[in-house]
Amino acid sequence: MYSTVVDNSPLIKVSSSKHEASYAVNGTLMNPLEAFYASLAGCAAVYAKKACKELGIPAAGIEIGCKPFAGPGGPLTLSRFKTEVRFPAQFTDEQKTAVLDSIAHCAVKEIVIDGSTVEFQVGEA
Repeated sequence: MYSTVVDNSPLIKVSSSKHEASYAVNGTLMNPLEAFYASLAGCAAVYAKKACKELGIPAAGIEIGCKPFAGPGGPLTLSRFKTEVRFPAQFTDEQKTAVLDSIAHCAVKEIVIDGSTVEFQVGEA
């Protein structure tokens, strides 16, 4: 479970049983939408590391850049999310393909793709 207590500060702290994440609505920290985009980039890195481990090669030096593109509804809509990966010189074409394929199956991205079946419920406790 994730929980937060709303106060009058610009900060938002969300806690789970193991961790705490902080956001802000005044630009001093990421806001939750920016953190969502960051989670897609982080997930890409996790999957790149997993692929490298399976290939028995170091992941060091892989650079991942991610950019969200707004949809026709403006900045609060997402029409495209571009992930670009730069590899160190020693990576072979086969290794690059394996890492890119792994990144393409990032769990966070998969949830977004399948998200139309997610039911969101908001109600008083």
